[in-house]
Amino acid sequence: MPQTTIDRLIINSPYEEPQNYWKYDPRTRTFDLAEGRRPAGYVIATERSQAYDDPGIFVEIPLVNQIRPRIKAWREAGYPRVTGITKRLLDYWYDAEEFESRRLFFCQLEAMETLIWLTEASAADKTGIEIPNDGGLFQRLCSKMATGSGKTIVMAMLIAWQVTNKVTNPQDRRFSKNVFVVAPGLTVKNRLSVLIPSSEGNYYDLFKIVPASLQDKMRQGKVLVENWHTLSWESEEQIKKRRSVDKRGMKSDEAYCREVLGEMSNSRNILVINDEAHQPGGST
Repeated sequence: MPQTTIDRLIINSPYEEPQNYWKYDPRTRTFDLAEGRRPAGYVIATERSQAYDDPGIFVEIPLVNQIRPRIKAWREAGYPRVTGITKRLLDYWYDAEEFESRRLFFCQLEAMETLIWLTEASAADKTGIEIPNDGGLFQRLCSKMATGSGKTIVMAMLIAWQVTNKVTNPQDRRFSKNVFVVAPGLTVKNRLSVLIPSSEGNYYDLFKIVPASLQDKMRQGKVLVENWHTLSWESEEQIKKRRSVDKRGMKSDEAYCREVLGEMSNSRNILVINDEAHQPGGST
């Protein structure tokens, strides 16, 4: 029965796909416990509304709602077309006994499954799925997760998937063992040092991200974490406007890459992870 208030906030297990959700009716302003999973979307304020209790307008995200059932069907089919390394990682991540009290959340697993599906699933599985881009040379994917749901662990899983696959199959251009992580600020940069495999307290060891049999491959990965200000690149116009005795010209592409990436600058295939933790809701 519809109700005016929510009497139970937690209605699903964090380790399983949601089975129910509170459905809100803006006309009656009541909640009803509905079966299934809440459609992906967001709420915006009603135009010209000044009411403090404005219920807003729900805006669906069709692409997410289109992809979710594909991922579920692919999972239930046993992840067809993935590499042997990827299958080992997915089976391992879903093994509750391996993780004991630090079991991975469903949202973390689904985020990784989605990135893997977009990379490794067959073209037939992705028919009708078009990921919008900005027209640039590189493919950009966004995995949006709620604050506190463990984005950094997902980043560690993403790096582990990429590195172990690349070390196993060096010719496979879908993967990379060189990872450049861009942080939104110095504080977050320090926190993201846990993504460097050789760092003390790294997440691969702390959260057992990779099974023991793949740890040697994981150590061959190179992870560089930098603050986004490192990417600052003055244009020729900015240099001309600068009031300084510094007469140096604009940096070449090669010099810029060497300065930012160091020894990784000679790599031809680099995975870039942009941590947008400063945005509401959090996204990676």
